[in-house]
Amino acid sequence: MDLQTVEILLEKYFEGTTSIAEEKQLKAYFSSQDVAPHLEHYRNLFGYFKTEKEIEFDKKLPLQPSKQPTVKWIGIAASFVFLFGTAWFFLNENAQSSKDLGTFENPEEAFQATQEALQLLSGEVNQGIEGVAVLKQYEQTKRIIFKKSNKK
Repeated sequence: MDLQTVEILLEKYFEGTTSIAEEKQLKAYFSSQDVAPHLEHYRNLFGYFKTEKEIEFDKKLPLQPSKQPTVKWIGIAASFVFLFGTAWFFLNENAQSSKDLGTFENPEEAFQATQEALQLLSGEVNQGIEGVAVLKQYEQTKRIIFKKSNKK
């Protein structure tokens, strides 16, 4: 096989457009002794295919039973949970809708309850802000320490 044909076939091979017959020609060429020196590095590629083709798998694979019965029961259990959850939601919704939650007859009582709720919320937010202040102090100290250690 002439060198120009081999180079054209190699180009087609790497583009993925070769036929099986053309690939056999390439394998035969690279299996022979008269490979061009600048194409010598492709010999391992085509030699690999030849040696790997000869290897047979002789280990026994254990057959495992299918897992369909467990999947089937999981689906049935999920359906029951969904149905009971939906029924419980609708039954409890009717019981809760009859309760009167959070209404006040007197505007003074409503104002007082709102003030207490906002005071509680304010205390929690302030506590969170104090934690952030400690983190800021930590970051500043860390920067100072790393600046001193980088100068040494």
